Amino acid sequence: MNEQHYLTPLFEPRSVAIIGASEREFSLGKILIRNMLEAGFKGKLFAVNPKYESVLGVPCYKSVEDIPQRLDLAVITTKADRVPAIVDACGRAGTKSVVVLPSGFSDNGPRGKMLEKNTVENARRHRIRLLGPNCLGVLRPELGLNASFADGGAIKGSIGLISQSGALCSAILDWARPNNVGFSSVVSLGTSVDMDFGEVLEYMVSDSRTESIFLYVEGIKDARRFVSALRAAARVKPVLLIKVGRHPAGSHAALLHSGAMVGEDAVFDAALRRAGVIRLYNLGQLFAAANALFSHFRPRGNHLAVITNGGGPGVMAADRAADLRIPMAKLTDATVAKLNEILPANWSHTNPVDIIGDADPERYGKTMEIVLADENVEGVLTILCPQAMTRPTEVAQKIIEIERNADKPVFTCWMGEEQVREGRKLFEAAGIPTFRTTEPAVELFGHISAYYRNQKLLVQTPASLSSDLNPPSVESARLVIETALSERRKNLNEMESKALLAAFRIPIAQTVVARSATEAMVLAEELGLPVAMKIDSPSITHKADTGGVRLNLRGLAAVRSAYQEILEEVKKKRPDAIINGVAIEPMIIKPYGRELMVGAFRDPVFGPVITFGEGGAHIEIQADRAVALPPLNNYLVQDLIKSTRVATLLGEYRNMPPINMESLEFVLLRISEMVCELPWIREMDINPLIVDENGAVAVDARITVDNIAPTADRYDHMAIHPYPSHLITKISMPEGEILVRPIKPEDAELEIEFVRKLSPETKYLRFMNTMRELPPAMVARLTQIDYDREMAFLAIIEEDGVEVEIGVARYAVNPDGESCEFAIVVAEDWQHRGLARRLMGVLIETARDRGLHSMNGLFLSNNDRMLKFVQSLGFVLHNDPEDNTVKHGILTLQG
Repeated sequence: MNEQHYLTPLFEPRSVAIIGASEREFSLGKILIRNMLEAGFKGKLFAVNPKYESVLGVPCYKSVEDIPQRLDLAVITTKADRVPAIVDACGRAGTKSVVVLPSGFSDNGPRGKMLEKNTVENARRHRIRLLGPNCLGVLRPELGLNASFADGGAIKGSIGLISQSGALCSAILDWARPNNVGFSSVVSLGTSVDMDFGEVLEYMVSDSRTESIFLYVEGIKDARRFVSALRAAARVKPVLLIKVGRHPAGSHAALLHSGAMVGEDAVFDAALRRAGVIRLYNLGQLFAAANALFSHFRPRGNHLAVITNGGGPGVMAADRAADLRIPMAKLTDATVAKLNEILPANWSHTNPVDIIGDADPERYGKTMEIVLADENVEGVLTILCPQAMTRPTEVAQKIIEIERNADKPVFTCWMGEEQVREGRKLFEAAGIPTFRTTEPAVELFGHISAYYRNQKLLVQTPASLSSDLNPPSVESARLVIETALSERRKNLNEMESKALLAAFRIPIAQTVVARSATEAMVLAEELGLPVAMKIDSPSITHKADTGGVRLNLRGLAAVRSAYQEILEEVKKKRPDAIINGVAIEPMIIKPYGRELMVGAFRDPVFGPVITFGEGGAHIEIQADRAVALPPLNNYLVQDLIKSTRVATLLGEYRNMPPINMESLEFVLLRISEMVCELPWIREMDINPLIVDENGAVAVDARITVDNIAPTADRYDHMAIHPYPSHLITKISMPEGEILVRPIKPEDAELEIEFVRKLSPETKYLRFMNTMRELPPAMVARLTQIDYDREMAFLAIIEEDGVEVEIGVARYAVNPDGESCEFAIVVAEDWQHRGLARRLMGVLIETARDRGLHSMNGLFLSNNDRMLKFVQSLGFVLHNDPEDNTVKHGILTLQG
């Protein structure tokens, strides 16, 4: 596989042209040339403008086609109406990437939209990658690249910044310079007509100069690629993100600015949690997080202890922690006993630890050591309020001395200004995060510690169908949906909705529909009294609001009367409603039951979303809802349940026993399966789902469906591709059966051990170096993959009951979406036995089924054995025009 990223010409150009370069004061062309010169660009720099022979000493050409070499990067600073022709000229000149700075495209009416369309068409025809338009540009400080109109450039560092707002980039850069915060890359996306977050993120994952990534997001165009790239990045580097458009007015403004879809904010939040990303809400939090990451602030959990010399600030910190659902650490009895020995009798005796206003440096220091040693504490915020007997600078020195040997994060809040200024300077010099007020200090701890919680969500790779559950009848569920759609109905009736639930083994209250009062009495008697009766109408969502519900009917006379009353009330309140009849079901009486809501809906950006919360008649008032992106497994289901307020009522509560939690988890897992395997589902609502100590039952259900594209792949509708368990297979060899399955994150140790045992020669032929062990970042990259864009098959045998990897074959889809690059390596003991051929057969068939047109490979020219092998598989070889040590191979997959 080619290890150089395809965006290298943009981010590591060896030759750059500024098109529209000028010596006119304050012109964009002059700013760009000046910025490139001042940054000390290490490659070749050219100017393009027919009016000049040179611009600020840089040779200038009439056209990009006149430059005597191919360009890696061209930056366009002209007006929008000239851009399509310039991009076409860049293509003819062999330019690989173009940054378009000006606005005036889709943001400027029909004419602008036509200019944008022509620009994109010209770029695609010449295989040029575009950044922008309406963007600030791109900076790579270490390479001396400042292809932007940012004033002052950026300091060299390790943060990668990607933003849809050029103005925000400028503000961050202006803050960063005096605070000595440096960047590996700064990328302004603009309206992203070609290159979006996903591709730039993928580059930063592969970039060794980038250690952490900051994003400013207004909206997303390709959710699958965005989530996939976020997950890939967060596996190896901290990713922090500000997302705007959290409310309708902001969403509208974001759409106008970047032209990208925003979607529901709670869903975006759920996607970030699954991606292992830290979400921030303002620039102040971003700046604080940047400083914290630079000082290697690394919480292991989120249980916070607060030490303070004032009760009020301690309470303020505890309140903000409660707002953010950060648990205050419960001090052990041993810790309290030790604190009793050193603190005044009137100390708080709990967390926050109020050590009283006359606390001196020694009291602060001893308290700090005792609290840090508590096993329940995972971070310590130390607060100081200057009082007559306080010595802020000496206390700061004591805290710094203790922090050097601490294995837990320490951060401070020195409140005030004049008396605490010197202490704050000491903390900053020591790399300890420090704040003026308690709230942002607690927020920082919450944000950074959330990163580690989200990392646990990130490594979950559930399959679409749970292997340990009774298989659902997917086919019967599909038939119900297809029948409704063939009748041009999108709202399934209650019986059809429950038929879908039953197909996925979810317990339901049996429902029948009566179309007369007499039929209602007969059916009620067959089901057994008491019964519940509800209007059956595709026009009515909230049945109780129209008078369409009667409960606990214990006699046939009551059933007959209820039938007539329901019809009369509904017709009176909703004369336009289509009425199929009245649904009748057994009255579910569970004295200890909790009424819950489980559902799903289709988000316009992220696809299927699962919802869970308190159910019943007052669901809108309670507003207790958590959301999660499928697929789910037990860990993710438990996390979803814990995210709601109703979770506290599911255990033993007053005189009620705890619910059967396994039955609730079972239902949520089954709902996840439904939205994975039934892409027609647009909306699902089970309310109430009644759960008690004996189990769960779906009392009422409503499902809406719609047609899907006939060419859609199995999981195209999902933002997170499930683990492809359907690709697990076994191959027969003379030595016995070998398991071949897609790789999982849990295979990290298998991969490490496999590579460790390879000979130096095999390592060199696969990785083009003789590394002794895989670096952690590479292990994550190889084992935690997005199954939509790449695939890796492990060949596994068992030795003494332990899995052993004996080979791996993988492909990664190229940016064109039509081709892929492959790699394969087999353990020495299993070479020359036909295993490589069998593994390649599985890989090639998977790529073919995926719809890819060709498979590419990059091989060392002296690897004769590999060259003969791939030729025998049908690869056509040719020489690399720029490097005679490698050969390219192409295998046609279709036709």
